Amino acid sequence: MTRVPHPDILCIGSVLWDVIGRAPLHMRQGSDVPGRITRLPGGVALNIAMTLARFGMRPALLSAVGRDPEGCELVQACEGLGLMTGHLYRSEDLPTDRYMAVEGANGLIAAIADAHSLETSGDKILRPLLDGTLGSEAAPYPGPIALDGNLTVGLLDEISRHRAFARADLRVAPASPGKADRLLPFLGTGRATLYVNLEEAGLLAGRQFDSSPQAAQHLVERGAARVLVTDGGNATSDADPDSFYTQTPPEVLVTRVTGAGDTFMAAHIAAEARGLTRAQALSEALGAAAIYVSGGHEA
Repeated sequence: MTRVPHPDILCIGSVLWDVIGRAPLHMRQGSDVPGRITRLPGGVALNIAMTLARFGMRPALLSAVGRDPEGCELVQACEGLGLMTGHLYRSEDLPTDRYMAVEGANGLIAAIADAHSLETSGDKILRPLLDGTLGSEAAPYPGPIALDGNLTVGLLDEISRHRAFARADLRVAPASPGKADRLLPFLGTGRATLYVNLEEAGLLAGRQFDSSPQAAQHLVERGAARVLVTDGGNATSDADPDSFYTQTPPEVLVTRVTGAGDTFMAAHIAAEARGLTRAQALSEALGAAAIYVSGGHEA
């Protein structure tokens, strides 16, 4: 019998097709300009997994993917990227999710995330962590888990308290500013490291912040076990109740933004998995994100 390799990390959340339109011009509402439209494997959990694989890790995906032609094509693409897809929930009657965004030279103009199949699937995507395949309540999964906020509020709240996640190194991202408040259950549980940008930090806290150090300090005071707050080209901060680190990312020409936060998070997780110090891991993650936004590696 062929032995299935054990994953280095689980990536739980959205696995879908990204449809991205990019134009080299500044855009505003109603703009109609020439550009390029691409379709790529995407979703927060998948973007993180792809970057982790580039850093030599073996990620396993836990998500919902339809058995429609788009879903079969997506699973095949994921396997070609070195990702483990055997734990995906494959729905017979739900379509594969999609994300659509428009970007100009002045950044993201608009985006729509259609993650309805993931939300409808609910805790079905977590079965491998409950039935003994990867873990259970009696024997919780002991490794790192990257989790995104495309899951429902109820499911995220359950994960924040569930005994099956008690030993996991949970790393959580909100997926988008509109879903930042879904991370509220992780404030005060002492279980998760949160990855947010400055806008998301403000939405999570219910107030505005002027800088990442201010936001990070406030979220830790609110009960976050650990938080990393990015702010575009400005300083990024990594804080927990006992330590605080701040670094400024390298200056680069920004050519794209969709997927930058996912790249930062994945690079940071991979750096810490290799045993780098907090300061070294932050520097490496900022460097990887800078390469990405300047047009380097796809997320």
